[in-house]
Amino acid sequence: MRILVAEDDRNIAVHVAAKLEAEGYGVDTLSHGPEIWERGESGAYSAIILDLGLPGMDGLSILKRWRQSGVATPVLVLTARGSWMERVDGFDAGADDYLPKPFRTEELLARLRALLRRAAPYLQPIKAAGRFTLDEATRRVSFDGLPLDLSPLEYRMIAYLIEHRGQVISQLRLAGHVQGRDDDAAKNAVEAMIARLRRKTESGAIETRRGFGYCLPDDRA
Repeated sequence: MRILVAEDDRNIAVHVAAKLEAEGYGVDTLSHGPEIWERGESGAYSAIILDLGLPGMDGLSILKRWRQSGVATPVLVLTARGSWMERVDGFDAGADDYLPKPFRTEELLARLRALLRRAAPYLQPIKAAGRFTLDEATRRVSFDGLPLDLSPLEYRMIAYLIEHRGQVISQLRLAGHVQGRDDDAAKNAVEAMIARLRRKTESGAIETRRGFGYCLPDDRA
């Protein structure tokens, strides 16, 4: 699952992103209102954490535009505005939940999990590729029906390969998704994680296309 964190306070954005990544989520962080509005329109996210006090375009306006254009992505609003009238405005604009600042990260994660559970019937949370099965609602991966014990980074890698089943994903692209960078150290880490995943499953469970990248079969074909 990929989460958009729309927050102009860098300290909050970095902290929230780190906690989400430790839980196995993929995360994008943005701080400028118009860019957030455009990215949210893409439908590429399982949920959005949205601050209301954004530069360029405020969060409430962004949320209203998303809902008017049919964007149904769950939105958790973060704001320093704590009055009940402002909360009503947020819910009327289309917010799914509301968390005033300051907040505990544990509560944010719990609220996000609740949003994703409610949205699960619409997100098609169960996906399969080859002998792997991904349950996005619980963030668990199984191999031949048996659950795998994965680190957050390993989960993000195999979930990305399952999501893009049938496609050959380059080492560079995997490094960028899993670790957020594409230097030599990140690419070496990708190789190491692929090797660990194969040891936890079977050597041929993840296909290698030499010179191109890695692939899982698309069972829908």
